[in-house]
Amino acid sequence: MAKILLVNGSPTENGCTYTALCEVASALKAEGLEAEIFQLGKEGIRDCIGCHGCRKLGRCVFQDDKVNEFIELAREADGFVFGTPVYYAHPRGQILSFLDRVFCSASNVFAYKPGAAVASARRAGTTASMDVLNKYFTIAQMPVVSSNYWNMVHGEKPEDVKQDLEGMQIMRGIGRNMAWMVRCIAAGKAAGIDYPQPETKVRTNFIR
Repeated sequence: MAKILLVNGSPTENGCTYTALCEVASALKAEGLEAEIFQLGKEGIRDCIGCHGCRKLGRCVFQDDKVNEFIELAREADGFVFGTPVYYAHPRGQILSFLDRVFCSASNVFAYKPGAAVASARRAGTTASMDVLNKYFTIAQMPVVSSNYWNMVHGEKPEDVKQDLEGMQIMRGIGRNMAWMVRCIAAGKAAGIDYPQPETKVRTNFIR
């Protein structure tokens, strides 16, 4: 059974972001997929320091938080949903530190696996936050999963989010579209369609 990992980037384990992710997870399960919510929680996550030690180890050199735990789970996952609350029209700092280190350490784990970003806000800042998260997918060769509107919910507390009927519908759409994309990828593999063959990476420095 295909498995989707959903990351709750909010410090509130059962708050608005979690409520949105639960709606996605319910749609995934209705489509016959396994869904697991990974909680980042309240503990701080240190920033990436650009040491590139992960290139040798295949994991982050720091063992003080959830980064390497998530990478191991991600190896067996077929798709991802990253959810964040909006802080000053931007994703929460913790999830950005988390994703910087996760994608720097193991971007190959995510290649060709679908990803979706979900933003939760009382009022505004959602599209800007989604734009930031989506860039992690596009640098790692991940198909981006959308719905019938931007992937966002609104509300100050979980009860508000549940009353955002359009937002809840959008979340269910993410789940259904994710399931469809995962099944299409599996069908392609079964038909002998392999992943694209990448070129050797070129890094251009424009400073002379």
